[in-house]
Amino acid sequence: MSILDTLLVLSLIVMVVLFVLKGKNKVGTLQDVAEDEMSIARKEVIAGKVLTSEQQAALAPDTVLAILKEGNREFVEGALTVRNNSERIRQASLGQYPLAVVLSCLDSRVPVEDVFHRGIGDIFVARVAGNIVNEDILGSLEYACKVSGSKVILVLGHEHCGAIKSAIDDVKLGNITPLLAKIRPAVLSSSDFAGEKTSANMKYMHRVCEENVKLSVHNIREHSPILNEMEQEGKILIVGAVYDMGTGKVNFSL
Repeated sequence: MSILDTLLVLSLIVMVVLFVLKGKNKVGTLQDVAEDEMSIARKEVIAGKVLTSEQQAALAPDTVLAILKEGNREFVEGALTVRNNSERIRQASLGQYPLAVVLSCLDSRVPVEDVFHRGIGDIFVARVAGNIVNEDILGSLEYACKVSGSKVILVLGHEHCGAIKSAIDDVKLGNITPLLAKIRPAVLSSSDFAGEKTSANMKYMHRVCEENVKLSVHNIREHSPILNEMEQEGKILIVGAVYDMGTGKVNFSL
């Protein structure tokens, strides 16, 4: 091989090496950009702040209800957000200005905050078997709205409710008895149901569940002049809904 041929071969080798190194550097640069973008997106995702007093005051009840509906859609579709809970805990320690208060059943299969895709400081949750209304619940709802500024009261029933089943079966057991007595009017108001009126009939169970939600909404308006007046003035909404355990969807049509 002549000196010229040797130089040509060496030149080709150098060019190939430079090309490979350039490609590697380009890949590395693209990876760095992607990681930077992911880092920025991640910060945006977890940087959700707790609601301030000013933000809460600026929200209309209809807007808050729309936020709850959108949150449930995200929950059903699995479009959940990672939240920086440690940061939110510190923020919320200085005060709370929740959007709404949800009166839910005690049932462990109804994770209220998750169902509406809400986090720390976003909503009040009052829980009692059968989502019934009594003096203590009314006081809690009045505190949430009149004192702390929440814009929506949502009574949330659910499918396959043990309290509803027990009320239909007219169970008698300790302090459960007077609790179920508050659900029995919903059983009685379902007397026109066309079909088997037993807890084995899921359609009948659903009907009594809906009637019980409506009963609780009625009792809130009937027995709390404070909340009734706030609703009449357009300061809050009092609504009912039913959570479907099979799909995760909340039916707001009540």
